[in-house]
Amino acid sequence: MVLAEKELEEKLRREGFSGIFVHRDSPNAYYPDHTHSGITAHIILEGNITVTSEGKTTTFEPGQRFDVPAGEVHSAKIGPMGCRYMIGEK
Repeated sequence: MVLAEKELEEKLRREGFSGIFVHRDSPNAYYPDHTHSGITAHIILEGNITVTSEGKTTTFEPGQRFDVPAGEVHSAKIGPMGCRYMIGEK
């Protein structure tokens, strides 16, 4: 079961994340290798995203979450239906 967006946001805040927002990517968008200065949490709300990090490629669907450690090089490919996801940073 996917929690309501407000509940997801509250959960991220309890975990110490701030700068929480919902982002929507267009179908088939691509983000080449990049890093973030802090830890980022991503919770998929609609669509899917495929992330490659440390030689491993994983596709995340609605209700799933992935966190990216600060400084970890990763790339992301948005699925054919686009992707809407909540992001928290710390």
